[in-house]
Amino acid sequence: MIRVGIIGATGYAGEELMKILMRHPYVRITYLAAKIDKEQPIDEIFPYLKNRLNLKCEILDTKKAVSKADLFFLALPHTVSISVVPLLLSHKKKVIDLSADYRFKNTSVYEKWYKVAHKDKANLKKAVYGLPELYREKIKKTDFVANPGCYPTAAILGITPSLVSGIVNKDSIIVDAKSGVTGAGRKASLDFFYSEINEGVKAYKIGSHQHMPEINQELSSLADKKVDVMFCPHLIPMNRGILETIYMKLDKKINYAKALDIYKKFYKTEPFVRIVEGETYSTKSVLETNFCDIGLKLNEDKGLLIVISAIDNLLKGASGQAVQNMNIMCGFPEESGLL
Repeated sequence: MIRVGIIGATGYAGEELMKILMRHPYVRITYLAAKIDKEQPIDEIFPYLKNRLNLKCEILDTKKAVSKADLFFLALPHTVSISVVPLLLSHKKKVIDLSADYRFKNTSVYEKWYKVAHKDKANLKKAVYGLPELYREKIKKTDFVANPGCYPTAAILGITPSLVSGIVNKDSIIVDAKSGVTGAGRKASLDFFYSEINEGVKAYKIGSHQHMPEINQELSSLADKKVDVMFCPHLIPMNRGILETIYMKLDKKINYAKALDIYKKFYKTEPFVRIVEGETYSTKSVLETNFCDIGLKLNEDKGLLIVISAIDNLLKGASGQAVQNMNIMCGFPEESGLL
């Protein structure tokens, strides 16, 4: 049994972490903190937790926190974790950070896209990018994981088998992505009011979204050459879920059966990636699960491979993946708390 703390417990990702960890057989939640006006029982913030989680949500005091838990999830806004991580790691705590603060190996990339200086380069070198399907062995050996973004998780899992097998042109990749509103976090903003988003679909940050360099970093590393995708995100009027349609020009003449075989073999042993055959690809298939569903369509006449990747942005795209990483780090069965 491991003692776990959640810092940022009142956000969407923090709330999902509590839901998962309360049913986890090897975990006891022992510390909760968030940016709140005053300390209060968590069941006053989330009434459905009454008689289920008897803890107070505190105003963060890192010196106090380190005595309360062995592993910490940081469900904090981007640029905030960087002020919390160093103390936790200095006290030999395991840390899983859900923000972007430690995802980028090149600090200049982080500083360009997040508009702040990176103040913890020492710990940046220790961080392992937490995509289990690609970096499981590194995750097993680390005490510090940088949990991937939601859009990048769906994109990287959808693109990687084609890229590393050499069947697609690395300069041809277009990612058309659609996300539910919770992807923006729990915050008051005119952009996310019901009347602003209902009955409409909005394209935004075309080619300039902060998740694009994260996708490019990981794909370039995997391909051992520079990859620069065109990333086109859209906000759709639903609570949660991501569906990405990925277009890639083929470099080799293959048929659908061969493409499907490449993907099935690549993810053969992965518990949370499902290769879907058929005509229907939907976020409802992955809603409130830690699965990534991947489907393929092939246009042989145009030499075009289309990959459809679907995840729940709050689970495989955030908290579920964070727990999957915890399971790997701690030697628990990887599916614990997630099935």
